[in-house]
Amino acid sequence: MKIHVMIAEDEQLAREELIYLLEKEEDVSLCPSAENGEQLVKLYVEHEPEVIFLDVHMPGMHGLEAAKKITELAFIKPPLFIFTTAYDEYAIEAFSIEAIDYMLKPYDTARFQMAMQRARKRLQQLEMKQNNSPDISSANPIKLLIDDNDRMVVLSPDSIYYAVPYNRMLEIHTEDRVIISRMTLQELEKKVQGYSFFRTHRSYLVNLNHIQDITPWFNGTSNVTLNNKEQTTIPVSRAARKHLFDLFEK
Repeated sequence: MKIHVMIAEDEQLAREELIYLLEKEEDVSLCPSAENGEQLVKLYVEHEPEVIFLDVHMPGMHGLEAAKKITELAFIKPPLFIFTTAYDEYAIEAFSIEAIDYMLKPYDTARFQMAMQRARKRLQQLEMKQNNSPDISSANPIKLLIDDNDRMVVLSPDSIYYAVPYNRMLEIHTEDRVIISRMTLQELEKKVQGYSFFRTHRSYLVNLNHIQDITPWFNGTSNVTLNNKEQTTIPVSRAARKHLFDLFEK
């Protein structure tokens, strides 16, 4: 299986050196390269590489900013970052956003090979973790206790259709009411772990049991329609689309 790799580097010589090294790797498929952070974010959305060689210093949005932005966009399976720079004082900050390696310029072939081996090993670990993850089940009968303005309500997880942040609160939509909670989407996601819920988009948590149909939208995205009275339409990001179909196929 090919590893899709992207380079983000504003210096042409450094970019060409990385391209030369990567083209010699038989299991690597090179995506288009970016010359700044803004371009990287756009190209990431289009190509979704598994590994990004990312220069810390670039004009406009620098590498660390771009990495944080991409991590937010790719909430399901963010790419692996290998930071590159001529300065080593950024190593600690780079690893704070879970970079798997850090390469100093000019590049050393042996050091490059070590970084690629780390990337391969991490990708294998992530693949094994995904394959061994338990199936989603809604058989658990436990109720949820959720704040609704100034009171606490008891809900069955299956009664929830979807949840979405709004005005610094969380709207939890059921068949007959909307609960306004102070919890975050991430906190609700933890509460319903083990039930049939899925993040179709970084801002939407959806109950799979209430999806009526899935329709293509544009640029690889989709929409799901729920079977509630309003026939609510929920966006599905490109990153989430494949995982959603995989869940239904299981």
